[in-house]
Amino acid sequence: MLVISRQYEAFLDTFNTITFILPYAYHGGQSESFSLLKDGKEIGLQIKEKIPLGDAMKYSASLPEKLELGKTYKIVDEHNTETDLQIGAVIRTEEFDQQFFYKGDDLGVTFLEDAAVFKVWSPTSTEVKLKLKAPNKEQAVQYPLERKGKGVWEVTVRENIQGYYYTFMTCINLVWNELIDPYAKAVSYNSEWGCAVDPDLIGPRCTSLESLPSPVDAVIYELNVRDFSSAKESGMKFKGKYLAFTEKETKTPNGFSSGIQYLKELGITHVELLPVNDFDGVSDDPGDNRYNWGYNPLFFNAPEGSYSMKPHDPEERIHELKSAIHSLHEENIRVILDVVYNHVYVKETSSFEKLVPGYFFRHDENGLPSNGTGVGNDFASERSMARKFIKDSIRYWMKTFGVDGFRFDLMGILDVTTMNEIRQEADRILPEAILIGEGWDLNTPLPASRKANIRNANSLMGIGQFNDSFRDTIKGSTFNLHDKGFALGHGKLEGKVAQVLTGSIGTSDGEKGIFKEPAQSVNYVESHDNHTLWDKMKACLEEEEDILRKRQKLAASMVLLSQGIPFIHAGQEFFRTKHGIENSYRSPVEINQLDWLQRERHEGDIGYVRGLIAIRKSHGAFRFRRSDLIRKYASVSHPEENLVSVHYRDVHPYGPWNELLLLFHSGSSHNVQFPLPKGKTWTLLSDGSRANVNGLGEVKGDFIEVERLSSYLIVR
Repeated sequence: MLVISRQYEAFLDTFNTITFILPYAYHGGQSESFSLLKDGKEIGLQIKEKIPLGDAMKYSASLPEKLELGKTYKIVDEHNTETDLQIGAVIRTEEFDQQFFYKGDDLGVTFLEDAAVFKVWSPTSTEVKLKLKAPNKEQAVQYPLERKGKGVWEVTVRENIQGYYYTFMTCINLVWNELIDPYAKAVSYNSEWGCAVDPDLIGPRCTSLESLPSPVDAVIYELNVRDFSSAKESGMKFKGKYLAFTEKETKTPNGFSSGIQYLKELGITHVELLPVNDFDGVSDDPGDNRYNWGYNPLFFNAPEGSYSMKPHDPEERIHELKSAIHSLHEENIRVILDVVYNHVYVKETSSFEKLVPGYFFRHDENGLPSNGTGVGNDFASERSMARKFIKDSIRYWMKTFGVDGFRFDLMGILDVTTMNEIRQEADRILPEAILIGEGWDLNTPLPASRKANIRNANSLMGIGQFNDSFRDTIKGSTFNLHDKGFALGHGKLEGKVAQVLTGSIGTSDGEKGIFKEPAQSVNYVESHDNHTLWDKMKACLEEEEDILRKRQKLAASMVLLSQGIPFIHAGQEFFRTKHGIENSYRSPVEINQLDWLQRERHEGDIGYVRGLIAIRKSHGAFRFRRSDLIRKYASVSHPEENLVSVHYRDVHPYGPWNELLLLFHSGSSHNVQFPLPKGKTWTLLSDGSRANVNGLGEVKGDFIEVERLSSYLIVR
């Protein structure tokens, strides 16, 4: 990048204000007058403020007339020294947003019958060029773009350029930068070029499946593409690749189901894929053994190359990812994409920063980049064109790949308005599409009321939030490895357990809950982040493994039989371990991959989870869509420490049984004799090790013996 030498600097910070920075080495930082050179005239500027800084003097001057952005202007001071007027903080003003908001849906490349139109939004550029080259050519051809309204630059290339590589070049503040189109739908090997493709012409036609009646009807299973099939015992030949999801009826070495057949048998409704858009941390070289989850986003609309069998072929990536989604849909499994719109990998080299420096990223009151994400930048979703990019991207994935929902990484960085508009956009395409996110309260400059976090959950209706209260109550604190939750034997938590089992909506006697409706609560005890439940228990409990397995199955029953949206981390049902590693985002694939031999060893335990999922699906009382129905039909008690019961009465309109009685016992020292309500004979559906929607037998007598470290479900 060219470095411009300036004796002093001038910045357009609002449409009416210019800020000057004069180093003390330049005339002691002193100047009494500044003028703007425009159209051959010299326009005097009135100095309003003068502030000494550590190594320079800062001046603020008023501008008597507005300037047209996209042109180069000169400033001259009393010493008759000229400098260029740079675009400064004006790009973060509301006036800039209003003046340059572009409503069109044609940014990027649009293919016509005999031509292609390239459009890019860069209102502060004084020049923009297109570099275009055929895949088999070394030399690129440059085309100048013409500035149109709203800061959009455009050029039409009248030839067939399907599959050609391209970049844009922008000149801003006298500096040229080259960048890949942020709207690129494909990128070249190792993300060096954008690729001009028409995805509608590539691969199978993907359309979303019809949504379930409510998000609470979903059972979400979180997967990483590479983890799913990499193990040599997986039975899949396309190891670590998109196409592993197209392999049907694969088997483990001893003949147990694996792959997509295993998912189908388990009964989950949605697979949530960790990021599949182009990311850094691994290269596209098949020999690169580095591992990364995918939270280093580069290009948000282009499929990741390392998951492709042919990473050098940009179109093949699209074909393979579409094929994977289509294959899952064929088995009636919906697909949720994990999306990372809250930050980019490196702000300074990102296409967004090169298009409109300072616009797409949030800054604090001192003008410094904010870092609520912890990775050096926060995406400014509250700005019109940043918000538009996210919404455009969501629409693209839904319309082109048939995606059924989204999980928003660090959603607390994004703003309430953006998330609500995403909900509206999704509903126009697929009503009731699953939208869930991490609603952490993060240190970003947005006002507290505008953050899309769990504190503002009731301003985000129709968007589920990962319920950390559920996780920490059942499992124990994520941030304290040795903290124990209810399933790990911690007493005195029964009141909190009662809350999370019933959707965290509060109680009928006025105790305030986290959420207004149960569909806002994503119930989980384990995800890709942090220790697996098994690893946490191994670290903080000195117990035999058969006892730990009982605890993990108790936790699983609480996830699957609670009000809200159940969420399972892949392999959780067969006691997944990452060998004690808390944050495995760049650990070797051997640490992260699913252990299909472990799947063989625990077929009985998997059958238990499979049975619980079938039971959940069989009766609507486990899946109430409204909080008033939970309060009407559910009564919760905790007659002694480490024991919680949930009793649903008069629920026959919602399923085959009229009464459901759930018992969760996390004590390890003794069994409990629980008195049964009088009336008809009860049928046992689950006893902590077995679960069958058709019943395990009758429960006779006035009491049921609840074994230690178990959960029971009886119905009548």
